[in-house]
Amino acid sequence: MTEPTPRRTPAGAAVLREDVTEAIRDAVFEELAAVGFARMSIEGIARRAGVGKTAVYRRWKSKLSLVLDLVGAFAAQGVPVPATGSLDGDVRALLEMASYALRHPIASQVIPDLLVEAARQPEIADAIRAVLLDGQQGVMARIVREAVARGELPEDTDPAEALDLVVGPLYWRLVVVRTPLPEGYVDRLARAAVAGLRA
Repeated sequence: MTEPTPRRTPAGAAVLREDVTEAIRDAVFEELAAVGFARMSIEGIARRAGVGKTAVYRRWKSKLSLVLDLVGAFAAQGVPVPATGSLDGDVRALLEMASYALRHPIASQVIPDLLVEAARQPEIADAIRAVLLDGQQGVMARIVREAVARGELPEDTDPAEALDLVVGPLYWRLVVVRTPLPEGYVDRLARAAVAGLRA
């Protein structure tokens, strides 16, 4: 019995190496942080990734599609749902995760720039909404649902309003005003937010 002939990749077929794709993705974030979306170029991304422009264009047709793909990937990863067993603990954990993410050196540069671009381009606005809003709304909905089940919150608590109350001040300080968090800020914000939710 003869062994089957190994299948060959058809001539001319593009083989997209994962290590190259990851290098390009890393370069996009670095380029966004360095020059912003408006000045970012495929050439600059390719140079930073150490690849040719064609390697980028094989994967994405434009810088907009590239950024949307990356933002969408973050949305797909989801936000971990705190499970501390109490409303106080869950709110504190959510704020800690959000503050850590927003203080990341690259995120702190990229997110404000993308929010500006979102005002001009609906596609970016939709993708940003998926990352900054939809994922956290789902997390807050579960926090509220479990707090209601434990008797910690009224049954008519609105998860969307709860999210505004809990993380709104954090986004204001870190994304809009862009000032460092004072020592103990997350703890004080968590206590104030929980008190507001219970009021």
